[in-house]
Amino acid sequence: MIVLQVNQVHKSFGADEILSGVKLEVQHRDRVALVGRNGAGKSTLLKIISGEMSYDSGEIIMPKDLTIGYLEQQNDLESDATVWEEMMTIFAHFREQEAQLRRLEARMAEQEVHDDAELYDKVMKEYDTLQHDFKDAGGYQFEADTRAILHGMKFYADDYGKKVVSLSGGQKTRLMLAKLLLSKPQLLILDEPTNHLDIETLSWLENYLKNYPGALLIVSHDRYFLDQVVTLVYEVSRHRVKKYTGNYSRYLDEKAKQYELDMKQFEKQQGEKAKLEDYVQRNLVRASTTKMAQSRRKILEKTEWMGAPDGSEKSARFGFTIDKQSGNDVLTVNSLAIGYSGEPVAKNISLKLYRQESMALVGPNGVGKSTLLKTIMKELKPLAGDIHYGTGIQFGYYDQEQANLKGNKLLLNELWDDYPLINEKEIRGILGRFLFSGDDVLKPISTLSGGEKARVALAKLMMQKANVLLLDEPTNHLDLDSKEVLENALIDYPGTILFVSHDRYFMNRIGTKVIELTQDGATEYLGNYDYYVEKKLEMEELAALEAEESTVAVKAAPAAVTSQIDKGAKKLERQLLRQTEETEQEMEKLDAQIAEIEEQLCLPEVFQDHERVLPLQTQLESLKEQQEEKMSAWLELQEQIEKVNN
Repeated sequence: MIVLQVNQVHKSFGADEILSGVKLEVQHRDRVALVGRNGAGKSTLLKIISGEMSYDSGEIIMPKDLTIGYLEQQNDLESDATVWEEMMTIFAHFREQEAQLRRLEARMAEQEVHDDAELYDKVMKEYDTLQHDFKDAGGYQFEADTRAILHGMKFYADDYGKKVVSLSGGQKTRLMLAKLLLSKPQLLILDEPTNHLDIETLSWLENYLKNYPGALLIVSHDRYFLDQVVTLVYEVSRHRVKKYTGNYSRYLDEKAKQYELDMKQFEKQQGEKAKLEDYVQRNLVRASTTKMAQSRRKILEKTEWMGAPDGSEKSARFGFTIDKQSGNDVLTVNSLAIGYSGEPVAKNISLKLYRQESMALVGPNGVGKSTLLKTIMKELKPLAGDIHYGTGIQFGYYDQEQANLKGNKLLLNELWDDYPLINEKEIRGILGRFLFSGDDVLKPISTLSGGEKARVALAKLMMQKANVLLLDEPTNHLDLDSKEVLENALIDYPGTILFVSHDRYFMNRIGTKVIELTQDGATEYLGNYDYYVEKKLEMEELAALEAEESTVAVKAAPAAVTSQIDKGAKKLERQLLRQTEETEQEMEKLDAQIAEIEEQLCLPEVFQDHERVLPLQTQLESLKEQQEEKMSAWLELQEQIEKVNN
């Protein structure tokens, strides 16, 4: 069943055309994404569909009884009610039915009704009908559903009595989303629903939306989220909309293939056109060939030649370089406690960061990820423990709050004041690489959007040429294209990266190691985000299996115990294989470091200099000792694997 049709919709703001001839269709239970650059018109189209904005021409067709829920990107939920009371406003009809059931129960208990068999029977039938309808509509389930969704959105029993007006902006957004999910409209429209959600809440939302009973229309810059949820993608570009089947990754592949095919077809037609034009030009004036030339000229005029395919819209172009390389040991954190005003938000944090690693910090909101970065940058003092910095370290820091981008300073001066020896033309060139051209560079910083400020901050970061980048939510405010450019720049970066991000797609592309931060410490995972999730699930399965085995050992028959042991052996084998893989990765890293030092020791200017040879030789011996330890650990793992299999 079609729940929405958009046909030839046009929308302009004055002389600026936003949408032109837009066509879009959503079927029942479709999961549709709208993607495109910031300012392409995605939110405008959502507002038109939801009825919050008019359009110039075209038509929007949907069933008369269609229920629509719309979560705006910017919303401000103002209410004097508590969190629970606000959620219960959705179920006013259930409350009325409950009151009616109580009234009928009281009526049946009246002596007058009880003595009149006919009247009692009439009231009883009315009660049975109402109770049946109440049950079928979910009247006995709505409070449990409310608690489940509030829990998924990180609102717990202690929060139910809080006033909505006292909540933060992010909490209000989550409460609005919870209300929409609970009301279950037939068409759910979500504009940036992943803002203000931590990774745990995002995972819960993804699973919920996969099983949502209605249709979904989503705008989001979270590519991992889109990959998990959507099955159709509409790209908004150059005022028009184009449809692609599949999730976000499939859309990127299909778009690239289509462009390649269109370009080949265009080049082929251009070759044919050039041959015809050349023939006409050479033969039109010759009497013997003029008729054939005229015939080909008619073909040229009548043929509808294909236009050049639209390539990618203008993208930012930048990369990160370094002035000088750091030492191999970049950062060592030992038993660190972090927080504000003597109150720790996290403690017992220990981690090691080596040169050219890219480490992701993950953990729930409020656990201290940004606080840890600020502590490393010496903006905050450690409450306990210590931080050792490697040799030759030059930090570059990207602050998600962009605290240093405030005031009415002109964009040009924001960079020029920091680098006064660089001429204006070069500064303008740098800003041009970040999509600021012409009079854009004379805009006051205070007038820039979040995405524009993010690009300014990245431009300043690029100019530092630091060898260690500390990035706090670097993809916030960036559109999908800018995220892609940033990722490619960081992949090619020759330095070391420590970053905080909720963007799981970004973590998968950039991260080589994940540190999970909790209030009581930090756990290291040698891989990207997907590996971290897989490892966590494996650990949870193993823990559950061990608990189950201990219970089964007491209650179950020997045959059942044997079955559980077999399952346990398979789980243990998987764990041992994963540990083997991690150990092999560490051995490869040590091999590379050893080879690098041995190459240095072979250089004439090094081996002839005793002062340079001694520290290198000491470092080489330390690395070889570590290599021997890893080899011993690897052999022990092999023996354990053999025991499990025998």
